[in-house]
Amino acid sequence: MLRSLPVAARTLVWVRVLNALGAYALSFLAVLTGPELAAVALALFGVTALISRWVGAFLLDRFSPRTVLASGLVATGLSLAGLALAHGQVQVLVAIAVVGLAFEVYEPASQELLARASTGERRHHTYAVMGVALSAAGAAAGLLAAGLLPLGVRWLVAADALTCLVAAVVAVAFLPRESGRGGGRGERGRAGGRWRPPVALMRLTVAGTAFAVGSLAVMMYLPLALLERGAPAWLPGLGLAGAAVLAPVALWPSRRLLAGRSHVVILGVGTVLLGMLALVMAVTASPAVTIGAYLACTVANTVLLGRWQSAVADAAPEADRPRWFAFQGSSWGVAQPAVPPLAALAGTTAGAMGGGRLPGSRRGLPAGALHAAPHRRLTSITAAPPAPARQERQRHERPPPARPQWR
Repeated sequence: MLRSLPVAARTLVWVRVLNALGAYALSFLAVLTGPELAAVALALFGVTALISRWVGAFLLDRFSPRTVLASGLVATGLSLAGLALAHGQVQVLVAIAVVGLAFEVYEPASQELLARASTGERRHHTYAVMGVALSAAGAAAGLLAAGLLPLGVRWLVAADALTCLVAAVVAVAFLPRESGRGGGRGERGRAGGRWRPPVALMRLTVAGTAFAVGSLAVMMYLPLALLERGAPAWLPGLGLAGAAVLAPVALWPSRRLLAGRSHVVILGVGTVLLGMLALVMAVTASPAVTIGAYLACTVANTVLLGRWQSAVADAAPEADRPRWFAFQGSSWGVAQPAVPPLAALAGTTAGAMGGGRLPGSRRGLPAGALHAAPHRRLTSITAAPPAPARQERQRHERPPPARPQWR
């Protein structure tokens, strides 16, 4: 797959894979801070990470994507090193805020580099390969985390800092230098005035947020649902590993079958299909059916890999592309804190409608069916699972935290 990419895109994939090898550390923020600070720390990180994405977009007005990418990685690595050395509540919270402010500076630059490296269907393939590569790197990162965690969470943070700095060195050494403007500042400078997101971008972002809510809900609650439905303890891990293997296998035939199709049509049909599969996962009590639906979701998601970014890259004026990427990409940052309360609300609603008589194992999946078609209308499909028994609700009051999507 990598051989088919342009040289700049191939180099960027390796940079992002190196960075992703340590990206497990922030999944353990709650462990690092302790239960008394966990909620504050996670909320603080979420807000500052959203800000950092916009900082990265505005930096592209003055600097090249290569410079912004490398600078963001260096800033993230240094701030993570500071977090690893921080002690005391105040120091840790300040360090987390600094990490958040650097965390996604490189993201718009990364998307812009891929957009410049190719066009048309080849551009979509480039984004899709990036998504598959990051998924594989995430699986490897989990193995590294399993090996380092016995040494302590601070070692995880330190390893994450090291991978960021190594990725920055590779970016500076191997990404091609660009001549000319940074990110379109000349055109924007002449236009003047305050930038406002156009209607097409707003539509894509609303749809992307609904899609992110559904995807994160499935990811966050699938292991819990499987265990509650009587699955053996090894099945959730095996299912996730099978999905990681299936994704690159499904990428090649999907590229052939859907070449030349409209991104909007594929996203619309694909997200409705994902909603139907999530509904199956929500209403079934069978672990086998749950796993089968999840693997089908993996295939559908593979078809959609890179489509959101390709739709933005194709629709955005070149000068405004970094800001389009930052705006639409914020959908994941908005969706992450929204999933647990939406799931709890859906569970409460289902209980009020008399669903409590059914098994409580289906509590966490209602938001998993929330997928939207990104065009003039948004089609959402929501499942209304039954409320759990009181004992089950107490046992599973806190859902597991979602992993960061791009690191």
